[in-house]
Amino acid sequence: MSEDPFATFDAAYVLGALSPDDRQRFEQHLRECERCAASVRELAGLPGLLARAEPPPPAVDAGPPPPELLPSVLRRVRRGRRIRFAVTTVSAAVAVSACVALGVVATWPAPAPPPSVAMTALGQFPVRADARLDAFAWGTQVDMSCSYTGGRSGGEYVLVAITRGGAETVLASWKAIPDNTARLVVGTALKTSDLAALEVRLGSGRALLRLTL
Repeated sequence: MSEDPFATFDAAYVLGALSPDDRQRFEQHLRECERCAASVRELAGLPGLLARAEPPPPAVDAGPPPPELLPSVLRRVRRGRRIRFAVTTVSAAVAVSACVALGVVATWPAPAPPPSVAMTALGQFPVRADARLDAFAWGTQVDMSCSYTGGRSGGEYVLVAITRGGAETVLASWKAIPDNTARLVVGTALKTSDLAALEVRLGSGRALLRLTL
């Protein structure tokens, strides 16, 4: 990329030190170059800074201003411009980082629920079931599917939770329909860590299936 031949014209333009031809060429360039236009806007206060500079002691012929005055003022102005540019760049980088981080958080996959587990048959019964337990702050949610595959009529079934201390709680009851699957979602205040087993039983109390926890 070639260097801009007008890169050093900004201060001289603001101070009115360009020749008429160079001024005309630079003004034409400003219509097409945003970088130089921004530089001129940054240096717009330069004449005011020079006006506030301490004048030389009175003399019959004060002569031109000290040669080091203009470079000194230009250094101050351009240093401020570099600082503002650096701050803007850092702020933009932080904003982009925040957007990237937000994107990561928003698209992070939710943890998969635990898989269902087949309950163990406690004999030769025409029924099978799968169950899954999800722990929550309020207790435990049991998600179970139960299929009855024999005969023309089903029966009354109950789902029983057994704690580690041996206490039993009936969580649900339903009637089996031949060649059909019952889906149950039930909650209990019992904590998952307090449960020892789940059992599917007949209404009479006979255990058919068991899931040991």
